[in-house]
Amino acid sequence: MSIRRLLRGQLSEAELEEIAREAASRRGEGFESVRLLESDNWLSIPAVVNEEFFIKVISAQNTLVHGLLTTGRNIGVFTSGTEGFFERFGTPIGMAEHELEATRQMRDLGVNAPEPIEAFEHDGYGVLVLEYLPAFDTLETVSPDRAERVAPELFDSLATMHAAGLVHGDLRSENVLIRDGEVYFIDATKVDGDAIDDARAYDIACALAALEPRIGANHAVTAAAACYSDDVLLEAESFLDFVNMRPDHDFGVLAVKGEIEKVVEDLGRSGPS
Repeated sequence: MSIRRLLRGQLSEAELEEIAREAASRRGEGFESVRLLESDNWLSIPAVVNEEFFIKVISAQNTLVHGLLTTGRNIGVFTSGTEGFFERFGTPIGMAEHELEATRQMRDLGVNAPEPIEAFEHDGYGVLVLEYLPAFDTLETVSPDRAERVAPELFDSLATMHAAGLVHGDLRSENVLIRDGEVYFIDATKVDGDAIDDARAYDIACALAALEPRIGANHAVTAAAACYSDDVLLEAESFLDFVNMRPDHDFGVLAVKGEIEKVVEDLGRSGPS
């Protein structure tokens, strides 16, 4: 058994079916099937019900693991020269409700995300119900050419969120879906609303880290520079070393820093605010 699966928690077939039946009933549907999905995350047990809608089952153990990861991330952020801005969740339903609301906010802004349906509590589990997207690529699996084509949209969507005071907080390749040539975001986490500038810079650093292995540092930074000013890019640069230490990012940190420095040194540039 993988450590990821162990930490994510175990859910018996009977428990999963009971939760799936409840989710179907709340939608006014009969229960037909439930299928576990293999997902590269630590914080929920994902499944699809009736091959029609998606559920994330969040246990108390998932909440505990999230708290431990949050502590580690805040320590890492502190080493980047700023106070930690990641926030914990007290309960499984709190985690589900936050992602539901964050997904709603993204869609209200015109940013692509699966349609949010509801969040509810069942026997101590938090359950998030979303639209099921049956076919997509992730930023990690899409071809480099397609990744380069969608990079401007990725940063444009991020900039739209940031301008509205919304951040993702856990932007990595697995959380950026490519469907019908468009970018979708999933799995937003919770950050301190009073630290929007730092959290924004961290989002950008994570996006650069996710893109660099696919399209190279030059194309990644060029796409970011079309949406963010030099000052903001320099703020993002300060988080790159911490992002590089995370196990879910593997990128050329020096190459990205070098491209940011080139942009900043471009005399006469007047980037977006």
